Amino acid sequence: MKAMGKRLQERWQNMLDYSAEFVGKTWLLVLVVVYSVAAAVVGVLWSDEPGRFDVQRAALQSAEASGAPLVTGSITTSTLIQTAELLLDKRGGFLSNDIFPPGVWLDNIPNWEYGVLIQVRDLSRAMRESFSRSQSQSKEDPDLALAEPRFNFDNQSWIVPASESEYREGIDFLKRYLDRLEEGDETNAQFYARADNLRYWLGIVQNRLGSLSQRLTASVGQRRINTDLAGDEAAVQSTRAPGEIDVKTPWSELDDVFYEARGTTWALLQFLRAIEMDFADVLQKKNALISLRQIIRELESCQDDIASPLILNGTGFGLFANHSLVMASYISRANAAIIDLRDLMARG
Repeated sequence: MKAMGKRLQERWQNMLDYSAEFVGKTWLLVLVVVYSVAAAVVGVLWSDEPGRFDVQRAALQSAEASGAPLVTGSITTSTLIQTAELLLDKRGGFLSNDIFPPGVWLDNIPNWEYGVLIQVRDLSRAMRESFSRSQSQSKEDPDLALAEPRFNFDNQSWIVPASESEYREGIDFLKRYLDRLEEGDETNAQFYARADNLRYWLGIVQNRLGSLSQRLTASVGQRRINTDLAGDEAAVQSTRAPGEIDVKTPWSELDDVFYEARGTTWALLQFLRAIEMDFADVLQKKNALISLRQIIRELESCQDDIASPLILNGTGFGLFANHSLVMASYISRANAAIIDLRDLMARG
């Protein structure tokens, strides 16, 4: 009897241990499922692209907060600051360097962020090298010289230092430059709204959009004639290249390039609207205001809502849409208009 009772007790204990282990595993599974669902929902919310903002209103609010009047360059500088801050403070924050779910699962918004960041880098470079200097031999602004390299920091660094900390330092230096600019002391800080300065920045934009257009159109794959040395019979290159080149964006990168283009055009829209106001006299004198507004119109089309849950990659005249080719057409038209605008800036 004692032996039987002992066996029953052992079996009962084994059942209890098994039940506890089963319940523990079940709860762990439930927690994993709940976390995954919650992360997926949050990921969808974080994937919503930020809307555009009123650049003039943002500049006025910044000036009112500091008690300073708007001056030439206030709107462009304020727009650059606002764009960089929105990159860090939008819904979900800065996601490009996330290493935990749901941020690590997302790729559309990080590529959107990269497109915006490239434009922030380009404009901060133009402000340092051109907009704030009267001549090529003049001294660069100290705050802009510190701000520009901060924005060129690795966008995927998550610790020591994190990308966000570097970018916020860049924003702080931009704010210091803006404060000095609006103080009204001509020896303190300057912003020169000249045709040659604007042409310098537009040249950078032209190259960026041209590259994006090529990458977007490569979604369907093409065999292109190599035109690297076209137009100069004496031109040479370091290594030989074939007369024709196969160009095709890998299918896994199609949406990456598309959302980078969305971020690029979103940022450019803000910057061009600011340029329209700060360079108003130059644009009117060159009869170029309409050209600038046409560029803005083309870029606005790049921000239309996407009806499809996926970025489609149909053939050029196939049954399904090709979102990359549609984006490329808008960007190509905007780029052609920028080339024309640069020509207008070069005329006397």
